[in-house]
Amino acid sequence: MAHDDRELQYARAHSTTDSPLLRGVSETTHRELECPQMLSDVLDGGLLMAFVHATRAALVLEIGTFSGYSSLAMASALPPGGRVVTCEIDEATAAVARRHFDSSALGERIDLRVGPAIDTIAALDGPFDVVFIDADKTGYRDYYESVLPKLAPHGVIVVDNTLWGGRVLDPSEDSESTRALREFNDHVLADERTECVLLPVGDGMTAIWNRQAI
Repeated sequence: MAHDDRELQYARAHSTTDSPLLRGVSETTHRELECPQMLSDVLDGGLLMAFVHATRAALVLEIGTFSGYSSLAMASALPPGGRVVTCEIDEATAAVARRHFDSSALGERIDLRVGPAIDTIAALDGPFDVVFIDADKTGYRDYYESVLPKLAPHGVIVVDNTLWGGRVLDPSEDSESTRALREFNDHVLADERTECVLLPVGDGMTAIWNRQAI
């Protein structure tokens, strides 16, 4: 069911996952960066916080830092000793995120790695309790396959933009990113190793976890 703006505003107003810190990140992002629509909002961030809280995550991996909103949201839900490793390919964007991390006490929980995420994943042992994928769409399948073997038994992979503004539903849309997302969604659905649910939150968020033996 499609949601109108009134429903979304009501949902945001009845979510406790906003904060002055995250509002500041949002304001800076809209002021300083191109494509501010890439920013997570209170509903996206709140869902990620819920997964981090529910799994009592010791190690969170984020693929695609952007300005640091989701990194800080997840860091705020970590138990003592937990940490977020976040990957960003763009130096300029990473500098904005680092500024946000350095200005917050939560920054001590965040390890920002600049460079190809595939290389960072290869250098980490895991296990990952929560993985958030929100980066180049053509890389989604490779990221998924790289993190799945290192996912904790009760861990969750959360993937953003899986509805892609409805373009995945439109046969006339044939961009490289749209094709990659369709193929990724089909790949996850057919994967017998995992279970998944695609939620119509924001631009579509898919939660994926290890299939349990019955």
